[in-house]
Amino acid sequence: MKQLKHVILTSISIMLIAVACSKSSDTTTDETSGNWVKRSEFEGYTRTEAVAFTVGDTAYIGTGYDGTNRLTDFWKYEATANQWTQCASFPGVGRSSAIGFGTSTKGYIGTGYDGINKLKDFYEYNPATNTWAKKADFAGSARYEAVAFAISDKGYVSTGYDGNNLKDLWQYNPTTDSWTVKGSLGGDKRSGAVAFVYNGTAYICSGINNGTSVTDLWAYNASRETWSEMKSITNVSSDTYDDDYSDIVRNNAVALVIGDKAFLTTGENGTYTKKTWQYDFATDQWSRKTPYERSERSGAVAFTVKGRGYITTGRNSTYYFDNLDEFKPADTYDSND
Repeated sequence: MKQLKHVILTSISIMLIAVACSKSSDTTTDETSGNWVKRSEFEGYTRTEAVAFTVGDTAYIGTGYDGTNRLTDFWKYEATANQWTQCASFPGVGRSSAIGFGTSTKGYIGTGYDGINKLKDFYEYNPATNTWAKKADFAGSARYEAVAFAISDKGYVSTGYDGNNLKDLWQYNPTTDSWTVKGSLGGDKRSGAVAFVYNGTAYICSGINNGTSVTDLWAYNASRETWSEMKSITNVSSDTYDDDYSDIVRNNAVALVIGDKAFLTTGENGTYTKKTWQYDFATDQWSRKTPYERSERSGAVAFTVKGRGYITTGRNSTYYFDNLDEFKPADTYDSND
């Protein structure tokens, strides 16, 4: 009997050691940290693959594809009034999957796809006069599904698809209306990625290359003109922090920055998703947040104004969307708003 007891205890000990040394698998439960609040619906047509940018405290959205037509209408959203106003239409050909970025005084739209051609034309919007002006064509190859961002009143365009997935980086100087090639992203080529900016550093992640979602995350320091690889967005380490990171992987998602955190949501990776993840710039790690509370979708747009983050438009296999929702990451989930 004493020998049997020893065997049982030894077996239990081995099991406990195995559990302690293995990576935890109990990390796939969605959080209820953060709350999505319905705001005034986008007033234009439902659409996907539009562009959005902010100038000052105003967000602007335009172009995109409604399932039949590629669009040129253009709208602004005032967060304080929770109100949409139609602006002067985009003067270029209707397009989807273009890029947009905003500086302190102007907004810019370029590249994209008109249903036949990949594009490289480029336009400036002046909110003070509600007018558009054609600018120097994008100096890289004509493409769509690229990313863009602005740092210190200069614009940057990277990645995308021109018949081949890309990872080049171009800087636009509004003062001289000129483009300059910069050092390419150090990781995988990709299209359908996301870009977000925090404290003068831009981050690019997600997207697809060779039919497979990419998992590297890169940071670009604009003042030093250097790229740094951050921790992967999939489960590659022997530590527990990334056990369920494979749930982050996707393309055609949206990203936004609220305070000192970034948030990634929607997109697709085999299926449409609304899983939401928070990126901590200080720790270079991700954590789950409350999933987006509306329908799963791809090709939405997101923006941040007055420190508040929003998502709108997009599509799934059944619908094109026009709902607008604000994400409040510090709030507790409430299904009634």
